[in-house]
Amino acid sequence: MDWPNFTTLQLDEQSGVVHIWLNRPDVRNAMSLDMVNELNTLFEIADANPAIRALVLRGKGGHFCAGGDIRDMANARARAAKGDGDPFFELNRAFGRMITRANRVACPLVAVLEGAVLGGGFGLACVSDIALAHAECQFGLPETGLGIPPAQIAPFVVQRIGLTRARALALTGARFDGRTALHYGLVHETAETAEALEQTLENTLEQIRRCAPAANRTTKRLLLETLERPLEKVLDEAARDFSAAIQGEEGQEGTLAFMQKRKPRWAEEPDNA
Repeated sequence: MDWPNFTTLQLDEQSGVVHIWLNRPDVRNAMSLDMVNELNTLFEIADANPAIRALVLRGKGGHFCAGGDIRDMANARARAAKGDGDPFFELNRAFGRMITRANRVACPLVAVLEGAVLGGGFGLACVSDIALAHAECQFGLPETGLGIPPAQIAPFVVQRIGLTRARALALTGARFDGRTALHYGLVHETAETAEALEQTLENTLEQIRRCAPAANRTTKRLLLETLERPLEKVLDEAARDFSAAIQGEEGQEGTLAFMQKRKPRWAEEPDNA
């Protein structure tokens, strides 16, 4: 498909999987406002395109993301000095809206974590559906050491690793590696080498391709709604989704494939799909 001309992202689309590279390696992929806006646009396009099976988010130059861009902070300070509203609030909330959208993007979001995974990068890891990490990458919430709170990512960190762990990490700024991240439940798998990390990613994408695309999108929405809506309302909506799915194209194909002892069409090899 045709994508906008992004300046901070590099895209590679393969068989329904869009590989998204944060592409500011000179600053360890620090997240600028331009990058935030481009990610928002990308997630919006992904939501509207059911042919996209998964998004893979990673960083160029050996790092995932080192947090926010200090130059945006300087620009906001200059605007504030001129009495131009509250640019710090606007900047922070822009990131919050993006990470909320990332959390709810319709298709599976896979994060591949290497090098620095700090601040906002830590937050992005927390909203991924599947997080794969190099064992030596470095995680941390350095905000309080800079005199600021991790304002927009804090709720997502708590949801990912629990309040007790989040308190200890946010209030100390402690750094830890991928092995510890696995122990904390922040990531799902770790790899000791770059080659092993790539193989883990391929295995993960193969598993995603076995799942029906629309069923995956419905399931992700259902899982998120369990945190937000009363149980009975969630279960009523889930039953309606189930009924629609089993009578729909994917449900009929999945049942037929099971009976015929073959792969369903969506799980065929990409070259044959």
